Amino acid sequence: MGGKIKSWRKRWFVFDRLKRTFSYYADKHESKLKGVIYFQAIEEVYYDHLRSATKSPNPSLTFCVKTHDRLYYMVAPSAEAMRIWMDVIVTGAEGYTQFMN
Repeated sequence: MGGKIKSWRKRWFVFDRLKRTFSYYADKHESKLKGVIYFQAIEEVYYDHLRSATKSPNPSLTFCVKTHDRLYYMVAPSAEAMRIWMDVIVTGAEGYTQFMN
């Protein structure tokens, strides 16, 4: 869900453990960067059990990424994809240093 204009838009996400970022794009070719979430800014990642995301296209697949300055609402294409993305984001936010070589 958008930050300023609260509407649902499709975004493509890239998890980069070397840069310690979670970037999102307006297109699947990764040419239109819309924003970057830094691992150290992530406070929480959780399932939207309260259904607080207004007009979510699929409330049962909606999860949240809370940072210092924004709450991101995201919808996964499946329950399995949602679990994987939540795990990946939590791993990056809480333990990214253990994977750095």
